[in-house]
Amino acid sequence: MYKMYDELADWWLLISPLENYIDEVEFIKGVLKDVGLPPAPSLFELGSAGGSHAYYLKRLFSDVLLSDLAPQILDISRTLNPDCEHLEGDMRTMRLGRVFDVVLVHNAVNYMTTLDELRQAIETAFEHCRDGGVTLFMPDHIRDTFEPSTDNGGMDGEQRAVRYLEWKYDPDITDTTITVEYVYVLREEGKPIRIEHETHIVGLFAESDWLHLLWEVGFQAEIIRNEFLRDIFVARKPKS
Repeated sequence: MYKMYDELADWWLLISPLENYIDEVEFIKGVLKDVGLPPAPSLFELGSAGGSHAYYLKRLFSDVLLSDLAPQILDISRTLNPDCEHLEGDMRTMRLGRVFDVVLVHNAVNYMTTLDELRQAIETAFEHCRDGGVTLFMPDHIRDTFEPSTDNGGMDGEQRAVRYLEWKYDPDITDTTITVEYVYVLREEGKPIRIEHETHIVGLFAESDWLHLLWEVGFQAEIIRNEFLRDIFVARKPKS
C-alpha cells in the first residue's frame, strides 16, 4: 500500500483539499445531466479514496456506496460522508450482487497497470451497472496525449501543514506504465520538519485499448475531453 493512502492518510485533506474538486465535480454533474438520471438514482464509486467527489455528488443520489482498497483512506471518507455506505474492496474483484444507475471510476483506475487488470476493473463496473445505466471512467492520462509533467500542492491546517511535489515520467515507452514520484514535506507544531518520498507505478493505456476493452466487455462507449484535458470514457450499459 502506498504511503499516501496508508501511513499518511490522515494528511489527505491537506494533500488533496476538498475545494480542489469543485470544478471537476461540476463537470461530472454536467455529464450526468446530459446522460439523464432516473428518479432517485443510485451511485457506486470504485476507488473513492477520501470521498471528496462523493461529498459534492451525493446530493444527486438517493443511495451512495463508496469503496476503496485502503481502509485508512476509507476512514477519511466515512468522516466526510457519514450518510453514505462504505465498503473496503478491490475494484478488480468486487462482486456484490447489486446494481446501480451510475458507477464512477475516477483516477484510482490509474493503478491498473496491465491490460488484464484494466479489463478486470471494467468488468467489475459492468457487473454493478444497471441495464441502461452509465459508468464514467476518468483516468488521469492516456498514452495518446501523455506528456511528462510536474505539479505541486498542499495546504496549511491547524497546527500542521503539508507541501508536496509530484513528478510524472515514462521510463519505458514500450510498456503500459509510467512512474510518479511524490515528495511530501510535513510540518507539525513542535516537531521537526519531516520529508517523505515514494514512487507510484501507474497504468498508461492507449485510447484504442480503452475503447476496445469497454466494447468487448459490453459497454457502448464514447470519449469526452474536459477542460482539464482529461479524457472521460462515458460507458453506457445497454438495456436488456
